[in-house]
Amino acid sequence: MVPAVTGLIAGHTVYALVAVAGLAVIVASSPAALTALTAAGAGYLLWLGWGAPRQAAAPTAEGGSADASPVRVPLKGAGISGLNPKALLLYFSLFPHFIDPAAGWPVAAQTGLLSTVHLTACAVAYLAVGVLARTALSIRPSAALAVTRVSGAMMIAVGAFLLVGRLAG
Repeated sequence: MVPAVTGLIAGHTVYALVAVAGLAVIVASSPAALTALTAAGAGYLLWLGWGAPRQAAAPTAEGGSADASPVRVPLKGAGISGLNPKALLLYFSLFPHFIDPAAGWPVAAQTGLLSTVHLTACAVAYLAVGVLARTALSIRPSAALAVTRVSGAMMIAVGAFLLVGRLAG
C-alpha cells in the first residue's frame, strides 16, 4: 500500500513543482495543453479500466496483491495521479485563489506551502482508504473481484466521459 500511495503522491508532486515554478498560469491558460492532458488522462483511464478485470489482484496473506512489484506499483500510482486532469485543475485553478502576491513572502513559497499541505492531506487520506479497503477485502476476498470489475467499469466510464466532454467541447 505504501508504494502505491508513494506513486500517487509523486504524480501530485509534479504538479506542485510546476505550480511553484510559476508555470501554472501558462498551462492553465492554454486550452491545447488542457485538452492534451485530459486526452492523455482519459486514455490512461480507459487502458487501466480495460485491463482491470484481466489483472484482478486478490489480496495476499501479506496484505499486498499477487501482481505487485516494487517498481510497477509506484509507477502506476504516479501515472494515475500525474495524468489526472482534475489534479491539474486543482493546482492551476483553485490554488491561485489562496495566494496573495502582495503578501510579505514570495508567491513560490506560498504555493509550496499550500502544495505541501495538500500533499500531506492526500497521503493521509490515501493511506486511510488503503488500510480500510485492505481490511474489508481481506475479510471478504470474493468482494475483491467485484470491486475490481466495478472499478474497471468506472474507469472506462470516466475516461470516455472525459474524452467526449473535452473533445466535443
